[in-house]
Amino acid sequence: MVVESGGCRVQRLLVPGGETTWTVLGADRHPVAVVEEYLEFLRVQGSSPNTVKSYARALALWWQYLTVFELAWDAVRLSEVGGFLTWLRSGDGPDVSCIQARPARFCESTISARLAAVMSCYGYHELNGVELGRDLYRLVHARGGRYQPLLEHVARRRGRREAVVRVRRPRRVAPPILTPAQIELICRSCAVWESDLQVWRGSVRDRLLWQLLAGTGLRLGEALGLQHRDWHTGCGATPFIEVVPREHPHGVRVKGGFYRKLYIDDDLDRLYGEYVWQLCEAGADLETSDLDTAYVFVNLGGGQRFAPWKPDTVYDLVKRLHRQLGGQVPAGWTPHWMRHSHATALLLSGVPVHVVSRRLGHADVQTTLDLYAHVTDDAELRAVADWTALTKGWRAATAGASGQRGRCP
Repeated sequence: MVVESGGCRVQRLLVPGGETTWTVLGADRHPVAVVEEYLEFLRVQGSSPNTVKSYARALALWWQYLTVFELAWDAVRLSEVGGFLTWLRSGDGPDVSCIQARPARFCESTISARLAAVMSCYGYHELNGVELGRDLYRLVHARGGRYQPLLEHVARRRGRREAVVRVRRPRRVAPPILTPAQIELICRSCAVWESDLQVWRGSVRDRLLWQLLAGTGLRLGEALGLQHRDWHTGCGATPFIEVVPREHPHGVRVKGGFYRKLYIDDDLDRLYGEYVWQLCEAGADLETSDLDTAYVFVNLGGGQRFAPWKPDTVYDLVKRLHRQLGGQVPAGWTPHWMRHSHATALLLSGVPVHVVSRRLGHADVQTTLDLYAHVTDDAELRAVADWTALTKGWRAATAGASGQRGRCP
């Protein structure tokens, strides 16, 4: 697959072992050595193929900009880095000066991501003596208004690096969520318990996926990467699952590569037990050499039997549920909405932000605060909403204190 970007190309590559990666080809159809060196650095660091692909697209645009404006990659000035942002918005060459308002080619969040990739590349090449890498950042001291890490006072002595060229991103909107009733409707559309017959009707596997995402806040890739040995049933104790970074045949990953342990409720654990029973009845324990190391979510119908589920298969299921449920659930809901719903429910219940952050697998609690600031703000506002009750407490305290000195006029 080739993605054109003017005189540059983003080329998909299949490496030995069947893995997919990406590189940037110049106008001569050869890899751009400077870019490829940096992309290889990302691969060695264990960055996901999607990250490499995104950075390759950004750097292909940067190389096209350098070509159009006849700039040397290792001799550009900060003003020309700023010009890259203007070019991303307009696409105009050096001989064009348009004063007519036009829609931008890319949204500001995309432009910000493209700039971040370019700056990251130059930050890497700074180690090889490229001077611009140092000029892209300045040392600043921490300011108030944001969460400060535990050892912030150490960094404050020497300052933190802050980007000089930045994109003003639009105010983040509240992440979309599903209500408990909508989540239950999605689950029931997959499988329901027939109490009269004492059997499940429908696909327990499909229901287990949605119930798992809603009850744990897992990302879809993390759920598809679960193996049976990662699921620890209760047996008298609290059941839990382990999120373990490992290679997957379809490339799904644990974002950030961090292990974490998540406790789950008994209903979810019982549903998993029913699903395993159905798998064994279908012969999974006989056709799989080691059921413990087999993936939890596998094909039961079309495709290779008991093969790991693909993300595309899940999105096909989402499309079917969209058609089946019509206007009963939001038209644009995706599996990731379950994660947002889980986090919002925890915060509304008063769970501390740092606990929610660890459960979601965020590398920094600031990410949780940025994503769900509206939830914590609402909770704080509700805490002081009953102004009358608060002021009654103040008057009672005042009256008690003044009673010792005599009646107030």
